[in-house]
Order: sequence, then structure tokens, then C-alpha cells
Amino acid sequence: MRVLEPLIELARGLWTTLRMMFEKPVTVQYPEQKKPVMPRFRGRHILHRYENGLEKCIGCSLCAAACPADAIFVESSENTDEKRFSPGERYASTYEINMLRCIYCGFCEDACPTEAITLGDQYELSFTDRRQAIYPKEMLIEPVPTGGQPTPQKTEPGVYTRSVPEMKDPKD
Repeated sequence: MRVLEPLIELARGLWTTLRMMFEKPVTVQYPEQKKPVMPRFRGRHILHRYENGLEKCIGCSLCAAACPADAIFVESSENTDEKRFSPGERYASTYEINMLRCIYCGFCEDACPTEAITLGDQYELSFTDRRQAIYPKEMLIEPVPTGGQPTPQKTEPGVYTRSVPEMKDPKD
């Protein structure tokens, strides 16, 4: 019986190969057709904005502290009512992610108190130079939504008193 076992396994493997030869191949005409990604896919980072155009990032550097690969660099500056970038006292004047170091763990998403950074669904990440792998804030931030204003904005004094929006109870 032990002599026949390898022959049976060989026949099963050949049968699988033969069966697959007659199936139609699955071909996606990339880049014209892009394969949809799964809902929990973690791709390129996105810095979000509020509906009025202000940036959600308040420059707290919690994402950089949570990053195990030390891929995020944040430098913050003070907001003024004449030049306002975010609702808080500070904003991220420099925000860079080294994509060669990033391990796409999502810890930066979890650490962010304003939900400013998320990992999106874009998977086309290629560069020919190491300098191209460092994504600055201009590459990461989403465009200004319709009806919003670009930053910096001039605001009335005392309009923004909180950097983190008030959280609402979850609805089931």
C-alpha cells in the first residue's frame, strides 16, 4: 500500500494540472481595468479635510509616535486667525511619510484623535528614486471639497475653540 501512495498523489496532481489547462484564464487588462480591492485593504495614506476645507490634522505627532517603523515625520506650527489651516491651535506645517519604511500596519490611523489620516485603497506605488518615496503633505492631502475653501483661511476670532471635534454617541 505504501508503494502506491506516491503514485496516487502524482496522479492527483497531474489531474489538477490537466483540469486547469481547459479553464478560461482570468486576465485583467491593467492599467485600463483596475481590479477592485477588498474593503479592509490598506494602501496609500490620505490626509483628510473637513467640509469647510480646513485640514483635520492638528500636528499632534501621535501618528509619528505610534509608527513602529518611524516612517512619519510631523512638524507643527501655530495657527492664527489670519492664516488658519486647521481648527486647533496648531497644524502640521510639514507632514512626510517615507513609503520605503512604511509597513502599512494602520497604527497611525488608530492613534489619530481627529481621524485625519487613513490608509486608502490606492495600490499603485512605484518610484524610481529614493527621494520619490518620501511623500510630502501636498501629495497626501485630499483636494478641497466642493463648497469648501482652500487653506490658509481667514477666520473670525474665537470661532474655533476645540482642536478635536466633539464625539457623538454611536448609532446602531
